[in-house]
This record gives sequence, C-alpha cells and structure tokens, in this order.
Amino acid sequence: MTVRSQVRPDAWPDISDAFNSDCPAREVLDHITSRWGMLILTGLGNGPLRFSELNAMIGGISEKMLSQTLRTLVRDGLIARTVEPTTPPRVSYELTALGQGLAESLQQFLGWIRQNTVEVMAAQRRHDRQK
Repeated sequence: MTVRSQVRPDAWPDISDAFNSDCPAREVLDHITSRWGMLILTGLGNGPLRFSELNAMIGGISEKMLSQTLRTLVRDGLIARTVEPTTPPRVSYELTALGQGLAESLQQFLGWIRQNTVEVMAAQRRHDRQK
C-alpha cells in the first residue's frame, strides 16, 4: 500500500495555514492528531521500540492500523524505521529529530489530559443532566 499526499506539492511552497482546507498543513495535522498517531509518537518518546512492543504498549490498536500509521509517520519524516539484517529481520522504530520536537509538545498535551480528565468528565455529566 502506498501512502500519498492529496495536496499538490507546489500548491503551498512556503506557507502553512492549517485553517485552509487546501493547505498541506491540514494533512500533517491529520497525521499527527489522529487517534493512533499521537499515541505512537508519544510512545516512542523514551527511545526506539519494535513493532510488537508498540503494539503491546498501545491498547486497542490493531496490527493493521499500527502498520499503516507507522508507514505514514515514517513518510512524514517523524519516525525512522531501522531494519537490522538478522534472521528474522529485526525492525525498530524511533523518533527523528523532527519527531522528537513534536513528541515533547504532545507529551505536554497528554499531561494536560491526565490532569483534567476528571473535570472534563464532570462537565459532560452536568451537560447531559441538563438535557
């Protein structure tokens, strides 16, 4: 399966405006903020992991979705895929320098979620009772 951009590469040469639906930044935003993209990127924050380790770490992800999302993030330059020439081949994934900068921001975002989930859930219950 080939992962391809839906945006012409020459359409937005020097600017990035995720609020514009035609901008390539929208595609990058989709990849990073996808349900699995965020978890994979933050999961690799402590160093390289093999496919099976990522699969075990991220509850609920199928092997197919893990594979597809890794392929996309490798293509985006956020993750590096390394194949060691052993039998069977040993494949590991790690953040690139670009991905490391992003993962730091995502860790802060997940920290906010951890700190505020109870309050958000309480707000949801209050809202639902008003219906």
